[in-house]
Amino acid sequence: MRDISRRGLLGLGVGAATALGVASCSSGPASDGDNGRGKVRSGHNGDQPQGKLIGDGSTADYGKQPNQPKAERLEPGQKPPQFVIFSWDGAGEVGNGLFPRFRKLAREHNAGMTFFLSGLYCLPESKKRLYRPPNNPVGASAIGYLTDAHIKATLENVRLAWLDGHEIGTHFNGHFCGGSGSVGNWTPAQWQDEIDQAESFVTKWRTNTGFKDLDPLPFDYSREVIGGRTPCLLGQDNLLPTARKLGWRYDASSPGGRQVWPAKKLGVWDLPLQLVPFPGRSFEVLSMDYNMLANQSKNATKSDPRNYPGWEKQAKGAYIAGFQRAYESNRAPLYIGNHFEEWNGGIYMDAVEDAIKHIADDKREDVRLVSFRQYVDWLDAQDPAVLAKLRTLDVGQRPAAGWKSFMGSGKGSGA
Repeated sequence: MRDISRRGLLGLGVGAATALGVASCSSGPASDGDNGRGKVRSGHNGDQPQGKLIGDGSTADYGKQPNQPKAERLEPGQKPPQFVIFSWDGAGEVGNGLFPRFRKLAREHNAGMTFFLSGLYCLPESKKRLYRPPNNPVGASAIGYLTDAHIKATLENVRLAWLDGHEIGTHFNGHFCGGSGSVGNWTPAQWQDEIDQAESFVTKWRTNTGFKDLDPLPFDYSREVIGGRTPCLLGQDNLLPTARKLGWRYDASSPGGRQVWPAKKLGVWDLPLQLVPFPGRSFEVLSMDYNMLANQSKNATKSDPRNYPGWEKQAKGAYIAGFQRAYESNRAPLYIGNHFEEWNGGIYMDAVEDAIKHIADDKREDVRLVSFRQYVDWLDAQDPAVLAKLRTLDVGQRPAAGWKSFMGSGKGSGA
């Protein structure tokens, strides 16, 4: 496959609700798309490379992932691009068509995304006793096991997503948020156990399901997963020592982050969901669909439909306001998290789709819609001193003397 860059070079307080990030319990062949910024080649059957099978053939090493942009170091005086990372917790396709819908939208707008796959979405319920969650009964899960048809659809969409150039991260397994079994109470050793089990479920789906009619996932899981997001955004402190030991490069689990340039914790890039303006309210909201819902309908996923148009407009407005604030000021990256869900009539899916279309406007050539992997590739290519300087800019703060002066060109204020 061709290696085509996306858009050229990669040049808790949430008001009334707590910052929860629950996973939704929640195909078809892709087609090539050309949006004028370079054709992104899909991974449809008959056009894919052959990979070297790994283990029982559930996964395979297909080599270099297609459609990856090249990370370029900023030049002196250069304004940083505006990075926006859309990510999806759980990444299960349950027949509502949301996974292929957003893969198609990504192709149309030359966007990279991150799909945080829950390991249990590759394990049939008949084999649930294979799962031994820390501090919870054998086979327990706070999210539902998928039907065989939905496991197949999930595997197919994950395969095509990777071939399209998207990142596959992890959302771990059972999604335990409350009580003594909560992930917030797990030790580093228990996180290691959970991660090992997730890898086993993803890399042995063929053995566990008996499916013989699906192609392998086209990546080596042990190399592909370089980060994740914990259930309900809990437990990062004890996850990080394990993440560092595993060589993970980032974690997207902490809540209530501010729109500033990121730093590392324990040697791992800390990329939290962020507080963004919430139109019509005096407080900010976490940049995730569930937190919009929590503030609008008090956690109810089905409400009075008369509220839906206003809530959808408000959710879309929050994403766009967060984008505009960063784009017009400090250029801090914007992280947006979602689930493949149909809460409150599907308004949050429509809101994020409209936000993507707004953000990907061709008039803004300096905007990069990328995955977390692609973003940390860019971060790691930069001069650490430049990143440290960018971190001095507060939320909504634009360099007083302009970007050229701030970034060290010595040639005046500039734009």
